[in-house]
Amino acid sequence: MTRVAVTGISGFTGSALVKQLLKEGYQVNALARRSIEIPVEKNLNIFEGDLGCSNTLFEMVNGADTVFHIAAMYRSEGSYDDFYKVNVEGTMALLHASQSAGVRRFVYCSTIGVHGNVAHTPADENTPFNPRDFYQETKLIAEKACKEESGKGIEIVIIRPCAIYGPGDTRMLKMFKMLNKGIFFFVGNGQPNFHPVYIDDLVKGFILAMTVKSAAGETFIIGGPRYMSLREYVAAAANAIQVPNPKLKIPYSLMSFAAWLCETICAPLGIQPPLHRRRLTFFKHNRAFDITKAKTLLGYKPRFELNDGFNETVAWYKQQGLL
Repeated sequence: MTRVAVTGISGFTGSALVKQLLKEGYQVNALARRSIEIPVEKNLNIFEGDLGCSNTLFEMVNGADTVFHIAAMYRSEGSYDDFYKVNVEGTMALLHASQSAGVRRFVYCSTIGVHGNVAHTPADENTPFNPRDFYQETKLIAEKACKEESGKGIEIVIIRPCAIYGPGDTRMLKMFKMLNKGIFFFVGNGQPNFHPVYIDDLVKGFILAMTVKSAAGETFIIGGPRYMSLREYVAAAANAIQVPNPKLKIPYSLMSFAAWLCETICAPLGIQPPLHRRRLTFFKHNRAFDITKAKTLLGYKPRFELNDGFNETVAWYKQQGLL
């Protein structure tokens, strides 16, 4: 059986990828932080540590055909140096360990966030970069560093996922809860585009990035079947939990000022602000992408339309008692 290595097993995407790899018969080495408890499964070997443990990294990737690097410092508040250490230095440490171990292919999980707010839609892999925060900036630096190592004894494939959702994810849970309570409102006009991707489709994209020979050296945007306006996205969520579609709109400028005020007051007190300007970009930034390259070169065929995906997600929320 082919052996692969995966980082980020404690996260939503990493855990889903590992489950599918095991289901398809791969042997999996996975990196997990010491504080995480992972159920023991056949053909799954857990290596405790983080991206700063060079010896552990080499042991984990040794004997692997492919390494999937999913782990990252994502959206938590921290300094630029904190993000750089994990997202750039950690990535390069893992890549160099993979090169030393003779790994064939290194699949790096980046983000569509490297493109920032897309001015002309739909964007593709060649759209200019425009990262807007420490996370996006450091993911882009890591992307470029990986590209420089492509062909130096290892094949590199870069995946930029669109907005990931599905059973097991709680990032969109707040939106569903607000809709369920009838307190959700739009900030701005709700017209910017949004491009979701169901977790099962994304995982398929990752596996294709490992198995398709012509993927070596390439970058792919992996998204769902289509993008849509934010209004349509929220309407689909409301429909999934059978509540009215929200209509209240608050001017973006007003909410942005309120968020700035929260940050200004909370920062000196060491308090996490309840409202943050960065989070408001959900209502402002345009995210619409062309996935033709993934379809053509990888044979990627996303199966889950948003309504079906949201129905599965809501069912999981209810099963877990979250909604």
